[in-house]
Amino acid sequence: MPRLKKLAGAILTLAGVGVVAGWMLSAPTKIDPQVIAAAGSGDAAKGERIFNAGGCASCHAKPGSKDEGRLELTGGLALKTPFGIFIAPNISQDSNDGIGAWSLEDFAHAMLKGVSPSGEHLYPAFPYASYARMKPADIADLYAFMQTLPAVGGKTGGHSLAFPFNIRRGIGLWKRLYLSNEPVVTFVEATPEAVIAGRYLVEGPGHCGECHTPRNFAGGSDKTRWLAGAPAAEGEGIVPNITSGEGGIGEWSEGDITNYLETGFTPDFDSVGGAMVEVQKNMAKLTPEDRAAISAYLKAIPPHPNGYPPRKQATN
Repeated sequence: MPRLKKLAGAILTLAGVGVVAGWMLSAPTKIDPQVIAAAGSGDAAKGERIFNAGGCASCHAKPGSKDEGRLELTGGLALKTPFGIFIAPNISQDSNDGIGAWSLEDFAHAMLKGVSPSGEHLYPAFPYASYARMKPADIADLYAFMQTLPAVGGKTGGHSLAFPFNIRRGIGLWKRLYLSNEPVVTFVEATPEAVIAGRYLVEGPGHCGECHTPRNFAGGSDKTRWLAGAPAAEGEGIVPNITSGEGGIGEWSEGDITNYLETGFTPDFDSVGGAMVEVQKNMAKLTPEDRAAISAYLKAIPPHPNGYPPRKQATN
């Protein structure tokens, strides 16, 4: 009996230590206030470019909105994933229902660290795992532009997540594995500036890897197959391979990619479809130099075979 009591005591002690360690390791972290202060007050004109590169309206505009209505960021889009249903929130300038009361520091913490003004973890359905690579100055510019947009009231519904995904604190452990401000692809020093500029747009604000890269069981991007294509987060479709590997866009030239981002037409004169329609609309608003940089980067990254299982052939 004494041995059993000692064993039980040891187990409880270890469990307690594990709980405390897990609690500490999962704590939200924020960025140094000096980093935010050094970013300045932001330039709204420059922020519009980041807004388009980030595709903010694609998720946060009211579903079905067109033209100027896409700047009314009331949210409501439902993202149905294997982890549950995420609802894009209102990020308009409404002080009660949106983010109108957020400071630049609040905004930067959400974008770069995935932490809300109240100190809670945000779910990575909001692609801060990519935004973490953004420059603080661009965050300030985006914040300045967002302040020029309409304030529209209306709370969105909450997420619908099953246990254990409904425990926000656990996201802190996920961040330790998958949140980094380091580039995914490294290049030698002599790499053309256009490729480096494209890396920033693709890996950071453009968050292309969030859809085009396969994920593991925990929902983290498999960076060993960066941009190799993946099963769509919703439904049974696929997101294509955009590397030059087998099944990808190896036969596309940089000009082909640039033209596709601007016009929505492939080299075979097919047109953009699915969720990429919204992305292409955003890309078309960027400068020709930005689209050319994205193309240069996509042609420079390591090639990978398709990152999704082959589709089954229909039988008669």
